[in-house]
Amino acid sequence: QVRFVESGGGLVHAGGSLRLSCTGPEHIFAFATMGWYRQAPGKQRELVAQIAAANGSAEIVDSVKGRFTISRDDAKSTVYLQMNNLQFEDTALYYCNGDVGVVGEYWGRGTQVTVSS
Repeated sequence: QVRFVESGGGLVHAGGSLRLSCTGPEHIFAFATMGWYRQAPGKQRELVAQIAAANGSAEIVDSVKGRFTISRDDAKSTVYLQMNNLQFEDTALYYCNGDVGVVGEYWGRGTQVTVSS
């Protein structure tokens, strides 16, 4: 089963930074729009950022704009989420998603980010 693997989560104080990484199979990653989602306890999973395969254009949701940056390294089949000035409300399980349209959609198991106030 195709799956992406996230890493980089952890416990950080408010105002701190973390960089999440997600790696997947090269033959999937190269064609996938890669996204980072998060799910806080009691809330629905929400999109945080995504980056296209073809031109690398990125979208960031307003709640994290100016603090989070998404990037991808196709040579390493890895997508990153740089998170700066983390706030308590950023606490969530962060998931990596690879969307290859009609071919399929692939998820990781998630990495926990906990921000202490």
